[in-house]
Amino acid sequence: MKILTMLFLAMILQSPSFNHDDSIYDFPFEDIDGKETSLSEYKGKVLLILNVASKCGYTPQYEGLQAIYEKYKDKGLVIVGFPANNFKGQEPGTEEEIKEFCTLNYGVTFPLASKVSVIGEDQAPLFEYLTSLSNPDFTGDIEWNFEKFLIDREGNLQRRFRSATKPESKELISAIEKLL
Repeated sequence: MKILTMLFLAMILQSPSFNHDDSIYDFPFEDIDGKETSLSEYKGKVLLILNVASKCGYTPQYEGLQAIYEKYKDKGLVIVGFPANNFKGQEPGTEEEIKEFCTLNYGVTFPLASKVSVIGEDQAPLFEYLTSLSNPDFTGDIEWNFEKFLIDREGNLQRRFRSATKPESKELISAIEKLL
């Protein structure tokens, strides 16, 4: 199952530099159920991509994320959560445990990916790409769980928000509505 993702990662890591001409839609990933997929499934949609964790002080943001997903999904918003255990071991569970936690505690219906690394030498290519793109907010490494990347319908990174920005914040909602 993970062979394609591992081959893609190996190919990226062997290249001397990351190709910034790539598109957000060029990145495959496994969904929370282990199915190979790609962000290309969401071409023409506004994407909110973020790293998530089940045992973090920001975990209650799942509630706000689900609320904005329900409110805006019919207008073209897709939220994709990528569980990551990079920060103080706050996502220790298996994919099955993560999915169960999100469903039972927060009623999450937006897409979740299988666990990835968002920083370090084993950083997933998608997050290497996202953290290197210019945007009006900031670039560089993810600092904590629940950092958010807002992508327009053409696949361009428009905004980036740190963990403390709540999903239902005026700043984030305004940015989403502008792109919808």
